[in-house]
Amino acid sequence: MRHLNIALIGEGFMGRAHSNAWTQVTRFFKPPVWPVLHTTCGRRAESSQSFAKTWGWQHSTTNWRDAVASPEIDLVDIVTPNDQHAEMALAAIAAGKHVACEKPIAGSLQEARSMVEAARNAGVQTFVWYNYRRVPAVALAHRLVKEGALGQIRHVRAVYLQDWADESVPLIWRFQKERAGSGSHGDLNAHIIDMTRFVTGEEITEVAGALSATFITERTIPSGGAAGGIAAGIGAGSGKGPVTVDDAVLFLARFSGGAVASFEAARQATGNQNRNGFEINGSKGALRFNFERMNELEFYDATRPRAVQGWTTIMCTHGGDHPYAEFWWPDAHIIGYEHGFTNMAYDILLALANQPPTVPLPDFEDAYQTQRVLEAALISASERRPVSLHEVP
Repeated sequence: MRHLNIALIGEGFMGRAHSNAWTQVTRFFKPPVWPVLHTTCGRRAESSQSFAKTWGWQHSTTNWRDAVASPEIDLVDIVTPNDQHAEMALAAIAAGKHVACEKPIAGSLQEARSMVEAARNAGVQTFVWYNYRRVPAVALAHRLVKEGALGQIRHVRAVYLQDWADESVPLIWRFQKERAGSGSHGDLNAHIIDMTRFVTGEEITEVAGALSATFITERTIPSGGAAGGIAAGIGAGSGKGPVTVDDAVLFLARFSGGAVASFEAARQATGNQNRNGFEINGSKGALRFNFERMNELEFYDATRPRAVQGWTTIMCTHGGDHPYAEFWWPDAHIIGYEHGFTNMAYDILLALANQPPTVPLPDFEDAYQTQRVLEAALISASERRPVSLHEVP
């Protein structure tokens, strides 16, 4: 078993999630490559040193370029705000490193395209942390569709609704277009676009009827950063600044197999803390998933006699039948949010050892297809017209 030295760039909410995954993966799995938490990179020396001590990183630095260029580093894991992804990923690729990057892979389609081309030319492996693919229920949905349990896919409905971004939250980077690229669209719609592409095995070919809205147009300037959460623990400073991204984006779409679809993302959907889900209807059956009940998948078998048809709730925790479940706990001893990241860390290590992952891993090329759909929806909202994905090369 060889060792894989990892450099993590970014120490916020996602920095904690990734650090936990790299720490836990060898405790529950038996990967063919052993991850070493070599270097963590943050903005301030004192907080970076504290982060390294808490999460078990051997070294800390405030100079990410030195970490990326180090001959000791094998994999660079990027968990910074979106506007920094391209610069860091391109530097890592130029240094011959494998790269794992948070989603969306870039703040703009042009940047994402440059990342895809650079990785392709360099021959390095890339990974994008669409971690919901690694939820056992979602991975099972992918398998059921692939096995033909739904027949022809006809309708797809996907939502990602949160309610954390009320008026009390200050102007963090997620509300600034120059840093985030977009708001709920890139943050939330990106996940459900990827998840439905993954489960159906089909691509989105057209986007129409896109609408976007910004409900809170000004926010208080923050003082300091978040205390490890999306916006938790941030103090309010003086003065206000403009919000330059969307709070909600809705759009319609068409899949390559002929299915019609709707997508909805919002950060102020009161009463929905993290409702990330889909319903997929086919000629032979249907599937329903809601991340707020992440251990469950609902299945409707329309091939049964009509008298006994009905939704079945599957507890996706059986080690002999459900993806990833064998590595965790006994039946119905449920898993949580962090386990999807650990499952993905395991699959990354399999891929780097040239072994097949449990379910397909999104690389930069794959994530670029999701970025194209995001771009098509923005064009549709701006120009108030249907947009074919052929227009977004």
